[in-house]
Amino acid sequence: MKNYEKYQRGYFLPPEECYDWVKKDYIEKPPIWCSVDLRDGNQALIEPMSLDEKIEFYKMLLDIGFKEIEVGFPAASDTEFLFLRTLIDNHMIPEDVTIQVLTQAREHIIRKTFEAIKGAPKVVVHLYNSTSVAQREQVFHKSKEEIKQIAVDGAKLLEELAKEVEGNITFEYSPESFHGTEVDYALEVCNAVLDVWQPRPERQIIINIPATVETAMPHVFASQIEYMNKHLKYRDNVILSVHPHNDRGCGVADTELSVLAGADRVEGTLFGNGERTGNVDLVTVAMNMYSYGVDPGLDFSKMPVIEAKYERLTRMPVHDRQPYGGSLVFTAFSGSHQDAIAKGMAYREEQERDYWTVPYLPIDPQDVGRTYDADVIRINSQSGKGGVNYILKQNYGISLPEKMREDMSYTAKSVSDQAHKELTPEWIYQIFYDRYIGIREVFEISDCHYVPRKGITAIVTIEQDGKSVDVNGQGNGRLDAVSNALKNYFGIDYELVDYEEHSLTKGSTSKAVSYVSVLKDDITYWGVGIDEDIIRSSMKALEICVNKVLKKELAKKEEAK
Repeated sequence: MKNYEKYQRGYFLPPEECYDWVKKDYIEKPPIWCSVDLRDGNQALIEPMSLDEKIEFYKMLLDIGFKEIEVGFPAASDTEFLFLRTLIDNHMIPEDVTIQVLTQAREHIIRKTFEAIKGAPKVVVHLYNSTSVAQREQVFHKSKEEIKQIAVDGAKLLEELAKEVEGNITFEYSPESFHGTEVDYALEVCNAVLDVWQPRPERQIIINIPATVETAMPHVFASQIEYMNKHLKYRDNVILSVHPHNDRGCGVADTELSVLAGADRVEGTLFGNGERTGNVDLVTVAMNMYSYGVDPGLDFSKMPVIEAKYERLTRMPVHDRQPYGGSLVFTAFSGSHQDAIAKGMAYREEQERDYWTVPYLPIDPQDVGRTYDADVIRINSQSGKGGVNYILKQNYGISLPEKMREDMSYTAKSVSDQAHKELTPEWIYQIFYDRYIGIREVFEISDCHYVPRKGITAIVTIEQDGKSVDVNGQGNGRLDAVSNALKNYFGIDYELVDYEEHSLTKGSTSKAVSYVSVLKDDITYWGVGIDEDIIRSSMKALEICVNKVLKKELAKKEEAK
């Protein structure tokens, strides 16, 4: 690819090796979560949310369990200011929830922000200024000392104005464009701000490290965070936060590794909304923890509801393959996947397993509000016998014999392939019915009686071409006797190969399902019967098989002509 020479690595390594995070293999407890959907996420929308929409989104965040929510940049617009005032004036902030507001390190913006937060019971005032080489040289034309002084002056003004406002105020500082900033210089600026604010146990301070534009690989970011973690002043009273973006597609990895490296807090959005490629997706980070048996402290058990509301309010779609939230993330179309899932589900049920170990499903779809019937296995031309059987069993109580599954699978796949469509459960059942239950093109059995003579004698009433005739047959069982009666009457020969039956497990539990196969000229013909009486159900299944055989024989005769 041309022009690659004009790019270079846009990050700085810490001045010392920081790899202690490598020794940890998973996140043992959740970080403090802060949603920035209503600020960072909202400003990235083509059409930002209205006041009512922001209120509805805010309530959804509360329901999910967020205790820290960045509600906006109140100095940016009247809507932002009004939204914050609406929350405060209408007492919409629960006692255990802290709202957060963002402000640049500029005096008039800071003063406007403090006007907006008056009366807020608990609020984080988030101060930031850019510290990167590119911003220093190209945007501000200022030296390192001058950039640091902007941060210090902003911190001093926050300290001054906070004394005039009632309520519990927490300060937060971010060296924006951290990846493009020398790590030791970013530390220097953060420590200078901390010297102004003087963190102490009753007054903890948040230092937030934003991957404003993600330019480093996740392991580099982790090492940078570990360096900050080790060298921030007043560390016992500092909450180390991260705010990863997703420009390299590594936002989740950045977040997880930074928590291993010492971060206490994470700022992000639902489903990764945000500028450019978005912020880190908090749904994925939280659910990754959940899949390891760690309670993330956020509730995504109603994922489809959250997803639908998110899409309606933001007018942003959640991709079908979005981890945990996408409509297809638990869905298997592949035949081998379907077979493994179906067997895994059966194994779990039989063994009464305490832990979730079903192949191809990292978590139980029901835990996020999905259903096995509609979401786990879906059928198209790529599907296999296990998947088709699973759909029939879950939706209709039909559990096909192992030898029959391949025949039904090929039939369903052929229909899907020709139609170029996914098969719904209703469509699959209709295919099943048409192939194995509804075929009586040559004859029908309208009645049958049995007498104990020469083993068992079946007196079978056959309806064909508008005529009715009684035919006798003897056998060592009732099904065998009916089979012999049909062979004698139609002058055909076949082998009765398989017979299985079970009670119908969906709908009417009083019904029985019988599966019969016969072999004729190396071709296997299957039939299915459903009836309250197990004998009648098996006879119906045999009736289908023989109809298929006779239909085939008639077709041969037509071809011979």
